Amino acid sequence: MLSSVAPTQRARAGEQRPLAIASVVDLAYAAIRERIVAGALQRGARVHQEDLAVELGVSRTPVREALRRLAAEGLVEMRTNRGARVADLDRSGMRAAYEARLVIEPGAARLAAERRPPEPLRRMREALARQRRAGGGVHASFASNRDFHLALVAASGNQFLEQLAQLLWVARIGEAIYEVQAETPERMRLDGDEHEAILAAVEAGDARAAETLTRRHVATAIKRSPL
Repeated sequence: MLSSVAPTQRARAGEQRPLAIASVVDLAYAAIRERIVAGALQRGARVHQEDLAVELGVSRTPVREALRRLAAEGLVEMRTNRGARVADLDRSGMRAAYEARLVIEPGAARLAAERRPPEPLRRMREALARQRRAGGGVHASFASNRDFHLALVAASGNQFLEQLAQLLWVARIGEAIYEVQAETPERMRLDGDEHEAILAAVEAGDARAAETLTRRHVATAIKRSPL
């Protein structure tokens, strides 16, 4: 028996299915990524697909697809016959990540000062305020520090720079290395002072100062790192 649904209606219904499936993968990807960023899934830890599927209320298929996407970003390692694990880094990998920041972020700061888009600047101010409130708390301080730098790059208005910064900060730069860099609550406060100077230069439209201050800030972080 032929369906009474018109061809155009059937086509529309067919178009909706992959969108629904893709949305489940997107949700699984976002949820697993957040667990990695927050440290609930620690670096080097095995990822149990079955457990994640149960936690997220989905089948293993979207979890597996989400893990493949995360593997392409460097957040997860897929190992033949051994499942998946959260990616870890050796010192050379961490140093390479900071060297990449030293190339990307100062230039992004220059563009940010030239363009000054309101929303990323608001995010920078909000991240700085959270960093001040964090005091000596490493977890909260790291999160606000990361958010400040990602907002700075977003303020450049360049989506490619933003994607690269996301990859570096999420997959390559973690709380453990920040804890070594921070050293003391006083050092964390100094980081906040440096962020405030960068933000002031960007808001003032001083591209040269924004670039110089950001380069100095990242270079100082490299010197304090066990790289």
